[in-house]
Amino acid sequence: MPIIVLASPKGGVGKTTCAVLLATGFARMGAEVTVFDCDPTRALTIWADRGLPPGITHGGHPGPDKIILSVVDADGDGRIVIVDVEGQPSPTVSRAVALADLVIVPMQATALDSAIGSEVLAIVREEEAKLGRPIRHAVVLTRTSAAIKSRVQRDLESQLKAAGVDQIQPSLVQRAAFAELFTFGGDLETMAENPEVRTGGRIDNAITNAREFTEAVFERLTSG
Repeated sequence: MPIIVLASPKGGVGKTTCAVLLATGFARMGAEVTVFDCDPTRALTIWADRGLPPGITHGGHPGPDKIILSVVDADGDGRIVIVDVEGQPSPTVSRAVALADLVIVPMQATALDSAIGSEVLAIVREEEAKLGRPIRHAVVLTRTSAAIKSRVQRDLESQLKAAGVDQIQPSLVQRAAFAELFTFGGDLETMAENPEVRTGGRIDNAITNAREFTEAVFERLTSG
């Protein structure tokens, strides 16, 4: 049962979008997925309330006293658990990180996001020290340009590489279709068939971006 934790202390970086793309991507691959919404904004629940795709279960909003038992109860062969947390130091975040097989930290390519994202990496290091073992973690850059990397993005990628921080490639490009998931629910493929969605042919690019992101995360879950 792989456990993925999405964490960021800054809103608007695409953290919950990452959680939705992974949940729907893994479900499309045939996995059973349980998602837990532990972010006070409840954005993941807003998406779930629009209608969950087959294979995905909403596990609720466990607090610090319930999160360990909730995740254990969701255990099952082939099941993937995704936990969406806010990223601020708290008992819920610490316990989620300690349970994780992979912690993903979404960041936009800005100096502010880099500084704030480092707070989550510090939480990971603290939990590693407590547990006496490494916790696999990675950064994914979000809301990037589809056309060309900005100088700030190139600089940030260089800084992360120099610090030995794993970076998930591809980055998640700024896509209207990703935002529309919270309006229409479901997944990108079903949205592509919905005549009310006004993203045009560009939704194909969003589907490709999301699939490659999911595959990159899957590789990290299955590699040593």
